[in-house]
Amino acid sequence: MRYIALSRMYNKFRLASKYLAYYCTASNSRGHGVHSPFVFDFITRVLNDRRSFYAYESIERLRDQLLQDETTIEVQDFGAGSAVMASRSRKVKDIARWSLKSPKYARLLFRMVHYFQPKNIIELGTALGITTAYMASANSAAQVYTLEGAPALSDISRQHFRRLELNNIQITVGNFDDTLSTVLAKAGKVSFVFVDGNHRQEPTLRYFNELLSHVQTDSVFVFDDVHWSREMELAWKTICSHPAVTCSIDLFFIGIVFFTPDFKEKQHFSIRF
Repeated sequence: MRYIALSRMYNKFRLASKYLAYYCTASNSRGHGVHSPFVFDFITRVLNDRRSFYAYESIERLRDQLLQDETTIEVQDFGAGSAVMASRSRKVKDIARWSLKSPKYARLLFRMVHYFQPKNIIELGTALGITTAYMASANSAAQVYTLEGAPALSDISRQHFRRLELNNIQITVGNFDDTLSTVLAKAGKVSFVFVDGNHRQEPTLRYFNELLSHVQTDSVFVFDDVHWSREMELAWKTICSHPAVTCSIDLFFIGIVFFTPDFKEKQHFSIRF
């Protein structure tokens, strides 16, 4: 237990140091000095969109209830596991506290889907279904394929989707290594991807390369926790340098890559958010 506590303290200190370096070097959030019209539009119309959309209130009410839920479930981790929860037996409220994307980033995913209007969405890591609900609500015409490794979490998520009357979501349960190829065969070309699972270098890159075979020029890939560990930073660096990627945006807690041919040469942006 003492080792786990020290490891958590080290990870927090390392992440804080990384964030300070990012904040000092990243471009400001207003888009000043960004010469790409594509990225400038993304900053002004998506990152800085302060509107309160129709889905926000109902999904955040659900989050509040999850944060009070004392139910204990068994969670199987196929990836790097939780940095703060060592046991497989976990209370729902603890999973909600440590695993859910904050409202700030969950709403950003909503705005991205609302802005780009993808035909289909693939999410690796359903968890309790908060980000899934945000993305599905942003474009009811899109088919959302969400993958989750833990059956107990997928059961809870299904209840939430029914409650929110979201009928454009399909959950696939199992190890991503076994399920991703089947989902991609159903989806065909992929418009929007959110990778929020495993959090290790080799699997992240393997999923990226598998997804690449279904990419199109207007596809958008979002990777969670790109600075969570050295492994994830190496994976993020490799993804950004891939020849198919024409533009990447680092928001520290998430990374976004684009494949649009609008860029004559590869561009990378770190933007405060």
